Amino acid sequence: MGEIKYETEKQIKISLGMVIIMIAIVIIIVMGIMWYRVLSDKKESQKENEVYNSEEDVKSIPMPSPVYKPVIYLYPTEKTEISVKLNKPEQIICSYPEYKDEWKVIAEPNGELKYLETGRKLYSLYYESNNIVNFNVEEEGFVVKKDDIVKFLENKLEELGLNEFESEEFIIYWLPKLQENEYNYIRFATKDEINKNMPLSFSKNPDTLIRVLMTYKGLDKPIDVKEQKLESVERKGFVAVEWGGTEIK
Repeated sequence: MGEIKYETEKQIKISLGMVIIMIAIVIIIVMGIMWYRVLSDKKESQKENEVYNSEEDVKSIPMPSPVYKPVIYLYPTEKTEISVKLNKPEQIICSYPEYKDEWKVIAEPNGELKYLETGRKLYSLYYESNNIVNFNVEEEGFVVKKDDIVKFLENKLEELGLNEFESEEFIIYWLPKLQENEYNYIRFATKDEINKNMPLSFSKNPDTLIRVLMTYKGLDKPIDVKEQKLESVERKGFVAVEWGGTEIK
C-alpha cells in the first residue's frame, strides 16, 4: 500500500510539474507575441515619422522659380522667313506656339509674325523654362520701393534697349507681382547667365540681340546693395528682343 501511495504521489507531482511547465511555456509564448507586436508597432511608427519628416524636409527645401514669360520679338529689315531655336528644349515648361524642334515664322519689319505651321498671326513667341542658373541676392542690384516700381522699370528697360511697346508688355505683366512687396531687390541677369539658362539660335542672325532677364526678391525693408551698372544697347539692323523674369527664392 505504501509503495502504491508513493507512486501515486510521484505521478501527481510529475503531472503538476508538467502542467506548470506548460503554463510557463504558454505565458512565455503569449508575452513573446505581445512584445513582438509592441516592437512592430514601434518600427511602423518610426517609419511613418521618417516618411513624414522626409515630406516635410522636401517641402522646406526652396525650389527654384521658373523663368516666367520670356517672349521673343523679331524685327527684320525686310519681310523674312526666320527659324528660332531654343537650345535647351528639355528645360521648357510650356510654350506658345507649341515648341517642337524650332519655330518657323515669316517676320515683318513692324514685328508682326506669321507662324508657318498654322498660318496664325502673332506678335511674339512665348515659352517658360526651368532655371539652370541659381539666382541669388548679390552684392549689386537695385532696391526699389513699391511706389517707385513703374518709373524704375520705364527707365531701366529703356536703358536696356526695349522700346515702349515691349516695356509696356513687361510692366503690365510684372507690376502686380512686384507691388505685392513693400520693397524689391532687383538685378538684371548678365548675358552669360541668360545664355547659360537658355541659348537661342536663329536661321538668320540678328544684328542686334537684346535679352532682358529680371531677377527679383520681395523685401519687407530695404537692404544695402551696390547699384548695378547696365549696358545700354543701340538697336540697328535686324533686331531680336527677348524679356522675362524669375523670382529669387
